[in-house]
Amino acid sequence: MTSMTNGADVLTAAAEFDRSSMADVESAAEDERKQVLSQFPLEAWAELPLERYALGQTASPGSGPTYCRLLEFLTPNLGSIKGGSAAKHIMYHHVSGEWRLAAPLRGMEPHEAWAQLRGQFIQAFDAVAAGDFDALDDLEVLRYGPTLVTKTLATYFPEHFLPIYAGEHLRRFVALLLGDSAQGDAPAWRSNRRLLELVRDRAEFGGWTRYEVMHFLYRHSDPRSRQRTIWKIAPGERGRLWDECRTDGVIRVGWEQVGDLGLYQSDTDLKQALDSHWPRKSGGSLTLARRLLAFRDLEEGDRIVANRGVDEVLATGTVSGNYRFEPDRQEFQHTVPVDWDLSHAQRLSEPRQWRSTFARVDPAFFAKLTAYQADSGAGANQEPQSTPVALPEDVQTVLDALKRKGQVILHGPPGTGKTRLALGAALAMDGRAEALDANADQRAKAQAEMLHGDRVRMVTFHPSYGYEDFVEGFKPDLSATGPGLTLALTDGLFHTLCSRAAAHPEQEFLLVIDEINRGDLPRIFGELITLLELDKRNLPVALPVSKRRFSVPPNVRVIGTMNTADRSISHLDAAVRRRFAFLPVGPDPDAVSGTVGPLDLAAFFEALNTRITRHLDADHQIGHAYLLRDGAPIATEEDLAAAFHHEVIPLLEDYCLGRAELLHRILGGLVDADTGRPLLMSPQDLADALATEFTSGDSGPDA
Repeated sequence: MTSMTNGADVLTAAAEFDRSSMADVESAAEDERKQVLSQFPLEAWAELPLERYALGQTASPGSGPTYCRLLEFLTPNLGSIKGGSAAKHIMYHHVSGEWRLAAPLRGMEPHEAWAQLRGQFIQAFDAVAAGDFDALDDLEVLRYGPTLVTKTLATYFPEHFLPIYAGEHLRRFVALLLGDSAQGDAPAWRSNRRLLELVRDRAEFGGWTRYEVMHFLYRHSDPRSRQRTIWKIAPGERGRLWDECRTDGVIRVGWEQVGDLGLYQSDTDLKQALDSHWPRKSGGSLTLARRLLAFRDLEEGDRIVANRGVDEVLATGTVSGNYRFEPDRQEFQHTVPVDWDLSHAQRLSEPRQWRSTFARVDPAFFAKLTAYQADSGAGANQEPQSTPVALPEDVQTVLDALKRKGQVILHGPPGTGKTRLALGAALAMDGRAEALDANADQRAKAQAEMLHGDRVRMVTFHPSYGYEDFVEGFKPDLSATGPGLTLALTDGLFHTLCSRAAAHPEQEFLLVIDEINRGDLPRIFGELITLLELDKRNLPVALPVSKRRFSVPPNVRVIGTMNTADRSISHLDAAVRRRFAFLPVGPDPDAVSGTVGPLDLAAFFEALNTRITRHLDADHQIGHAYLLRDGAPIATEEDLAAAFHHEVIPLLEDYCLGRAELLHRILGGLVDADTGRPLLMSPQDLADALATEFTSGDSGPDA
């Protein structure tokens, strides 16, 4: 895929674009458009009933799909509006039986709300027919469904709109053709019109159809291109659906009792449905809800692995279409189209932690899988062929925030990997991204080399750390030979880093501040807190101690980490908060996916944190690092017992401040209700007791 950086590049690529393959695509798109016009004529909208519009309703025999289902699921060649929940349709019938309405419609009865929504659709049609496109911005209800509305307008009025509907994509494409950054925010239909004007103004697009324009832009500058999680998905128990999935070119999963996943707006929403259908398994429902939503939101080009058991890869796959719910099937109704590559099928030399339907796949391991060819006899332990290093999604998120804001604070409970993530972003910034997927020793070596270089520095703040350590100050001169104490003006850590950055403006420099909230930030940063803002970089100030002129170069970045169990974000100085982007780093049940005896480690981890949140707060949850050994989930009863008794319980005792009854509410039968003393038992019995207490469906004491 070619990356476009300016208008000249994109116009050069347009001149070279092969349009000859677009005829079939355009024909399919026009067939779909005719289907919409036939089933939902423009003149019929005035009398269109709610039953023919909204998702989530039981269809009458022979009635055909509702309008929203037709546009989202059955007209892919007209341009996609897939992904996310049904909220994009402004109103829909939820699986709970209630109607979900956009904010301007709340409090109305369903048919009253539909009359209001339908009326605004008709006003939009009239405005476009009259060429009054500005009038669209005044239709408040339609602003809550911009992708659906824009696809609707493009379908009925193809001469006025391109088949591109996502607001962010449209802004990116506008910026691409202009050769600079997009200006502000605008409704999708307005950005669509702006993009169409730019296309019509370019001679390179003369004679192009709107479908050719759409496919060209996505092919050469796809705004969806990003590193995403690679998922392992089992096609049924012991792979029993594999033959069907392979033949049909799909991957299917169960949990059909919850209905169409597109009707859920959040993980909590889906968790409640899972709990109602499987109350005895509520310990891991939030994790499962998040995995099912990730399955729903898979996009074309995403990669997956199909497995049977813990040691067999059936194939790797590339997602080729969007999620659909197939209620006519008896089971496994959640479906995603996939192009399967059977050449990667293999037996693994070592079992994986693949005991659940979904599991995340490490990019380095996936590279080994895809380097394997079934007819070559090579195994998954061979070295992968040379492939570009893809950044993990969390690292990319940090780098994006640094680019946008200049400085970031990673915050969350202890043990969630904040420092590891900060150093991971530092490795990527320092050109050492290959170390992110290396083993622990290789990664540690790369981090040490990085911190001994000139571009990355790391410091831990503490109550005694001050301005003189960070910026400048007079300190004892240890090289002085005369009598008495001699003080010398000394540059602090940040001052030194900024001086190096100013001398090398073509490179990025980074300061990692661990435990940033343990320092007195206004005192440490002093007047420099103002200079951290990107629009004030290179603005000189006179330092109060030395009177020297100083500025923060634009190529300096700062990452801080803070434990919310020590101090919440609200306790930080307001001036500091305004100048940092805050990225939460929470407990990750996927990181501890595995079993120890009868204990589902991820379900236990989630259930324990649910109790901690209920009886303390979310800031005092435990991080997944407490249940990892050498970067992998705990696998033995002995390691589990050590982690639970020597790390988890002492941390919770500290949180509970000696209140035995509070500790009992969190740990239930694992501690004495009167004294809070942990019960002594063998490691084997502990695994069984934890499974009984946390994953048997009991929500704990006084739940």
